[in-house]
Amino acid sequence: MNPKPNIVNLPVYKPGKPIDEVKKELGLSEVIKLASNENPYGASPSAKEAILAELENLYLYPDGSAVELTAALANRLGVNSDNIIFGCGSDEIIALIARAFFLPGDETIMADQTFSVYKSNADIEGAVSIEVPLVNGTHDLDGMLARITDRTKVIWICNPNNPTGTIVPEEALVSFLDAVPSNVMVVLDEAYCEYVTDLSYSNGIQLLNRYTNLVVLRTFSKIYGLAALRIGYGVASPEIISLINKVREPFNTTRLAQAAALAALNDQEYVEECRRLNSAGIVQLQGEFKRLGLESFPAHGNFIMVDVRKPATEVFDALMRKGIIVRAGHQVYPTYIRVTVGSAEQNTAFITALEQTLIESGVRA
Repeated sequence: MNPKPNIVNLPVYKPGKPIDEVKKELGLSEVIKLASNENPYGASPSAKEAILAELENLYLYPDGSAVELTAALANRLGVNSDNIIFGCGSDEIIALIARAFFLPGDETIMADQTFSVYKSNADIEGAVSIEVPLVNGTHDLDGMLARITDRTKVIWICNPNNPTGTIVPEEALVSFLDAVPSNVMVVLDEAYCEYVTDLSYSNGIQLLNRYTNLVVLRTFSKIYGLAALRIGYGVASPEIISLINKVREPFNTTRLAQAAALAALNDQEYVEECRRLNSAGIVQLQGEFKRLGLESFPAHGNFIMVDVRKPATEVFDALMRKGIIVRAGHQVYPTYIRVTVGSAEQNTAFITALEQTLIESGVRA
C-alpha cells in the first residue's frame, strides 16, 4: 500500500505515560500522573450523575447535532446555536478545520513550541507549517504577522500556550487581529481559558462580532474534568461553522459526553472551586521552585513549565522511578519539564521527589 508521501515521516502523538503502565514497568504501587493537564479533582458530581442516568440509553445513537447542549452553551456564551460546532475533543475541530480549508501548498502559521496537533494536521493535508519562535515563552505576534503571504490560510494562537503556559494579553491580541488580512483565518485555542485569573486576558468569544475570520476553540477536557469523554467545541461565524460541519463525521460526540457536558456546564460553582484550587496550587509550586532556585514561566493554565537545570529527559526518568509522571522533551527547552498543577498533596509529593532528584544529580546540595 502507498500512503500519502506527506504522512510517511509524520510523528505519532505521544500522550503522557499511563499510570498502570508505569506501575507495571517499575513495580510501583502508587503513581501520580502530572503529565496531561487533567483536572485532579475530576468531574463535578452532577456530571457523574448525568452519566449514570444516560446509561439506560446506550442502545440509542447520540443526537448528531447535540441540539440541547448547543442551545445551553449558546445561551451561556451569548451567541447563536449556528455559531457552535462540537467535536471529539477540540482536537477534532482542529482536524476538521485542516480538512475543510487546507490545500497542498497552503501555508499556516504557528509558534514553534505550541500544541503539536496544529502542525500534524497541516502536514496530513499537505500544507506548509511556518513555525515562529516564541519570545520568552510567549507568541511573537509581530513575527507571525511578518510571515503572512498570499498563501497563508490559517494562523494558530494557543492562549494560554501549551506547553509554556503564557498568555497573549487582550490589547496585543486585538492589535494583532486588526493587522491580519480578513481572508486569513485566526484560530484562537482557549482550552485552558477557565483557569486564567489575569485581568489582561482576552475573552475570545467577545471578539467574534468584530472579526469574522476568528475561530475560538474550547473544551470540556480540562477544568470540567471530562477528558475521558472527549468533547470540545468551536465558536465562529455561521459561515465558517457551516463549512466545518460539511466535513464532520456524523455522531462524533457520544450521548454520555453530551449529557455530562450539559450537567457540567450548569455547575459553574464547581468550575469556580476548581479555578480557586488551581490558583492556590500555582502559588504553592511557584513558591517551592523559588526555594529550590528554579525558574519557571508565568503559569496561566493548570500547568507550569520549569527549568530543572538538567536534561529534562533525565529528570523525567528519575521522577518516574519515584512514582511521579511529568512531561519533557521540548526541543527548544531541553532542560524544562512541564508539570500539571495537582492537588496540594500531589504537589507536595512532586516537590519532594523533584528535590531528591536534584540532590542526587548534583544540581542542589
